[in-house]
Amino acid sequence: MRAAVLSGPGPVENLTVVDKPVPEPEPGWVRIRVRAFGLNRSELHTRLGLAEGVTFPRVPGIEAVGEVDSDCDLPRGQQVAAMMGGMGRVFDGGYAQYTVVPRHTLVPFSSRLPWEVLGAVPETLQTAYGSLTTGLDLRAGQTLLIRGGTSALGFATAALAKDIGATVLATTRSADRTSVLRDHGVDHPLVDDGHVAERVREIVPEGVHAALELVGTPTLPDTLAATRVHGTVCFAGMLSNEWIVPDFYPIGYLPKGVRLTAYGGESDDLPAEVLQRYLDQVASGETRLWPTTVYPLEDIRRAHDDLEHNRQVGKLVGIP
Repeated sequence: MRAAVLSGPGPVENLTVVDKPVPEPEPGWVRIRVRAFGLNRSELHTRLGLAEGVTFPRVPGIEAVGEVDSDCDLPRGQQVAAMMGGMGRVFDGGYAQYTVVPRHTLVPFSSRLPWEVLGAVPETLQTAYGSLTTGLDLRAGQTLLIRGGTSALGFATAALAKDIGATVLATTRSADRTSVLRDHGVDHPLVDDGHVAERVREIVPEGVHAALELVGTPTLPDTLAATRVHGTVCFAGMLSNEWIVPDFYPIGYLPKGVRLTAYGGESDDLPAEVLQRYLDQVASGETRLWPTTVYPLEDIRRAHDDLEHNRQVGKLVGIP
């Protein structure tokens, strides 16, 4: 089989597409014929040497979609999403034609959508769903600020929040991308100049009920300042590659009465029925999928370089 192998932390040249034996599953593990895989900041962090607990050489990829290709409680050919659980870090991940994963990392589904569409959904949907439910407990009629709105996770969160019945504000650093946000259901696109809180409070004077921080610690204070008393900010992304608050003093850092939480989930945090419902909505045209850019496996270096330098809007997907 063909697979992309990361020899160690460093530049994109450390990613090489090679021939490897098709892996054999141990008891409790399942082989997946990978049809598509999503690219995530997590894999960028692994390549840049920012991730902990990774051993090399390693086939990266914390998620993939495909078909069951070994004996287990699911029939061979069953469509599944595989994600997290150490995938692409402590064992080989989705940047390959086949991967072997623990059974508990699989979420079954059934869809006739193209594989490149299916590959854009699982991990992004899992994080968006968990952030809105577990992280923020968002309700109909509330206001939500998404800091980092033109990321795949930002688009996914906006779609789910609108489905809940919330009013959505979302940021982008590029003025020419505000129309893309509006086209994907964002009520109030905002150009991020580092002072978003002022603009938010022009629209929602008391501040938003909830905010999702996807950029990281550089923008977190401003996001907190945009949130009302008894509102909640959920930290769920690090597009800036910065996630540590130095010399954190809660009383001095957190605005009075604003709550700060975080979210990071696993495959079992995405109920199969939630994934199936979303795929059905995309298939019917009820929901519009966020922008997606597709790369063949052989172009994995170009894909990673685009990911690192934020050249594309939305989700990057690989086809092995």
